[in-house]
Amino acid sequence: MIRNLFLSASVIALGLTSAMPVAAQSMSGSYLAGRHAAVRSDFAEAAKYYGQALARDTQNPEFLESTILAYLSLGDIAKALPLAGVLEARNQRSQVAYLVQTAGMAQDENFEGLLAQPADEAGIGPWIDGLVKAWAHIGAGDMTAAIKQFDDLSQEPGMQGYVLYHKALALASVGDYEGAEAIFAENLAGSAAQTRRGVIARAEILGQLDRKDDALSLITASFGDTTDPELDALVTALQGDGPVSFTHIQNAKAGIAEVFFTFAAVLRNESAGDYYVLLYARVARFLRPDHIDALLLTADLLESLGQYDLAIKELQAVPADDPAYHAAELGRAAALRQSDKPDQAVEVLQQLTRSHGDLPAVHSALGDALRAQDAWEAAIKSYDRAVELTSETNPQRWVLFYARGIAEERSGDGEGAEKDFRAALEINPEQPQVLNYLGYSLVEQGRNLDEALNMIERAVAASPDSGYIVDSLGWVLYRLGRYEEAVDQMERAVELIAVDPVVNDHLGDVYWAVGREREAEFQWRRALSFVDPDDADSEADPDRMRRKLEAGLDVVLQEEGADPLTKVSAGK
Repeated sequence: MIRNLFLSASVIALGLTSAMPVAAQSMSGSYLAGRHAAVRSDFAEAAKYYGQALARDTQNPEFLESTILAYLSLGDIAKALPLAGVLEARNQRSQVAYLVQTAGMAQDENFEGLLAQPADEAGIGPWIDGLVKAWAHIGAGDMTAAIKQFDDLSQEPGMQGYVLYHKALALASVGDYEGAEAIFAENLAGSAAQTRRGVIARAEILGQLDRKDDALSLITASFGDTTDPELDALVTALQGDGPVSFTHIQNAKAGIAEVFFTFAAVLRNESAGDYYVLLYARVARFLRPDHIDALLLTADLLESLGQYDLAIKELQAVPADDPAYHAAELGRAAALRQSDKPDQAVEVLQQLTRSHGDLPAVHSALGDALRAQDAWEAAIKSYDRAVELTSETNPQRWVLFYARGIAEERSGDGEGAEKDFRAALEINPEQPQVLNYLGYSLVEQGRNLDEALNMIERAVAASPDSGYIVDSLGWVLYRLGRYEEAVDQMERAVELIAVDPVVNDHLGDVYWAVGREREAEFQWRRALSFVDPDDADSEADPDRMRRKLEAGLDVVLQEEGADPLTKVSAGK
């Protein structure tokens, strides 16, 4: 079985949750260092330390399996294969070794070997093992056996749609486009047919059947006004007089790669844990290096695991003439931002505006990157261009108005910000983030407080577990003088985001307003303890908190020229 790489009791007992020594001298030290690196998803370090342990005990099954897993996580299946062979020779049951050997046989197109693998608990899993065998039958030239395998699997409850989706792809791969389209037309392929890859595969199949208008209608119904170079190329081919190629799956090895990608995507959507999804995505990439969707998924997983350099390396493998180049560069910019390299991210995006300047997503991403650097005016210009390029019928246009509104508000253009927030709400009237931002802005300006309260109440109804939105509701009630009602909301907000300095500060003010002065002082001290001096974007005002602790909120409001509180008697 694939082993759990979470911290063991021995790691904790030895104090290895802190910084690991530069060199682990002993065999056990190397192994524990490898485990520590694996917990941090530092696969290169894990492979190095596990390799050191394995060099001292080449037959240790736990060392072998851990090293295989590290190499697989790195995508270096060539190094993992011989180690998997050692485990097999020792008759050690290991899912990870089985997975690697399956990948190796598929890469070598050893379909007979795949068909000979035992179908038991040591396999990868019944659905994956079954689909791999179905494609292996095709590779071995036995389409009848393949269809029987697909049909038998489809009788089992749970994943019928994905099985039939692969059956459709298999039929198309051998030229039976009518049979493939029948599966899609009867909605037998389930949700897999609704994915981007599923829609593109069906459109190519319809093109092969000379039903180009149906294919174009499918693309329009599925993607609307959203476009990108790959879709544009397919639409151009469908609008032309020439044939449309079925490029999705061209042989059995590509079909097996698609099995691993399909299940990686399913597990990703189900939030099943990034680490195990990564293993399937790595196998898909190994078997089909041109599988750009698997590459993008791999990079996204690596970024989620904090392995930004590995993600960037993966994305750099996409050539500039590939239709997905813009997606890879957008991903690379995101990874650079996550790895505290904002200037490099902006440089990547600026270059992308020169090569793919007709794509609104490129300008929107540049606007986001510039906004994160407080370059408000430059960000607004990028959002302006993104809005210009986005169809007025695109339902996601609200995002651009919202993002531009934030940049305008931060740059001091309150009027422009309010206009954009209201434009976003015209498209998406109950969007909680927009309702909250505009409502809170109105509260801070002391304008339209009843409207602001209505907006924030709707935002809370849509997103009741958002501490920031609940905080806004408590704050507008406070500003309206409804202090007792404000207490419940602010206490709820602090429960949701306990260490936020602004929310704790707000609760202190609300407590003061209802006469709970000692509790107010406690909250202001808590708020001060949570202030991050390096967070330039925070609304927290530590000097004001200290002044409230010295003199009380009434004096601070008087010094600021604000209206005094009409305090109520102390509550509970």
